[in-house]
Amino acid sequence: MNAELYWDAASETLAVADKRALQLDRLRALINRVAEVPFYRVWLQRHDVAAERIRSLDDLRRLPLTTKDDLRRHHPFGFLAVPRSQLARIHGSSGTTGTPTFVAYTKNDLTTWAELCARFLVAGGLQPEHTVQIAFGYGLFTGGFGLHYGVERVGAAVIPAAAGNTRRQLTIMRDLAPEVLICTPSYALTIADGAREIGMDPRTLPIRWAHFGGEPWTEDLRIEIEHQLDIMAFNNYGLSEVIGPGVSGECPERSGMHIQDDHFLVECLDPDTLEPVPEGSPGELVMTTLTREAMPLIRYRTRDIACLYSDPCPCGRTGIRMSRVSGRSDDMLIIRGVNVFPSQIEEALLRVEGATAHYLIEVDRPGIRDELTVKVELHRELFSDRMDRMQALRDQISHEIQTTTGIRAQVELVEPRTIERSVGKAKRVIDRRTGAG
Repeated sequence: MNAELYWDAASETLAVADKRALQLDRLRALINRVAEVPFYRVWLQRHDVAAERIRSLDDLRRLPLTTKDDLRRHHPFGFLAVPRSQLARIHGSSGTTGTPTFVAYTKNDLTTWAELCARFLVAGGLQPEHTVQIAFGYGLFTGGFGLHYGVERVGAAVIPAAAGNTRRQLTIMRDLAPEVLICTPSYALTIADGAREIGMDPRTLPIRWAHFGGEPWTEDLRIEIEHQLDIMAFNNYGLSEVIGPGVSGECPERSGMHIQDDHFLVECLDPDTLEPVPEGSPGELVMTTLTREAMPLIRYRTRDIACLYSDPCPCGRTGIRMSRVSGRSDDMLIIRGVNVFPSQIEEALLRVEGATAHYLIEVDRPGIRDELTVKVELHRELFSDRMDRMQALRDQISHEIQTTTGIRAQVELVEPRTIERSVGKAKRVIDRRTGAG
């Protein structure tokens, strides 16, 4: 075993039988802990569920599902399982899907969070001698702080560049030569665009590894970013309500993200029936926080759609793996009766030479029929006033979208830098049918 590939080899390679025993012990302890939370206390008493009656992990399904609406109804601290005097940090969700929800941490929670981030960062190449530029926000959003402390836990140097000001990001890269970049995948493309705007080849930037999270992205987009920046990019996953980044991350095999399942029990359920889906089939991730102290959650419905895999990984880690998040059950578009995720549009676009990963999906219903319009930026050298060439590109993109989604879209080709850039999560959809956006 190469120790450099692991942060905590004993935990990351724990035998499956031993891990299941640990999970069961931690689940029972969790049930005792949430007895301090009114929402869970009422439910457990009503259904006569107690820790000693949990005989196996299969009994997890006897426990209640928790939703973001439950958190909002008990805003701001109705889910605290410890006295407020024991809190060390308060963060908030990004509010992407509505009102932000606050999440709290004890000192032990922060230590656990740093450890979990360290695991996937080391799995993705981070070593103590590296320097890391973090281009995530440092406010209530959990991404910047969680990864910051994970990097420090490994012993690498941190440049807390925060989000935005792309010219300044490039100056920092040029002057301080960080080997590792942390940001959203869409912002990595913005950095590449910014370099070209000032006459710099983005492939000459010093970064060699990147850890991207905060928004869904496709494998095709990974290939595009790696080509533009000449880097190796790793995916990671987390959400504020559960802990933040650190729930899972990729190893060098990059064949799924290893879930830190000594700390999280993860189910994959049909979002409509709430029954388990077969392994390898897409479903909604439902998470139970086994070790969280301040705000433990039981069977939290993440709304994120992904697949789970339990086959062995060549890297030696024993955690079950999850696929990329293909979308959210609450941001899936239903167009003329067909389910469409923005990631499917992205996948189709990146199969067309000349199209970029900068796009905007607009949905309208001017009459009784839904209309889907996809605005796509072209690479500068391909944007042309030749009508035949542009029409051929439109037709090709439209064909790829229809092949991928089953829906015919109106395609608008726009000049480079026309679509608004974001320093955080990219805004991909404007749905005017409901007045959203």
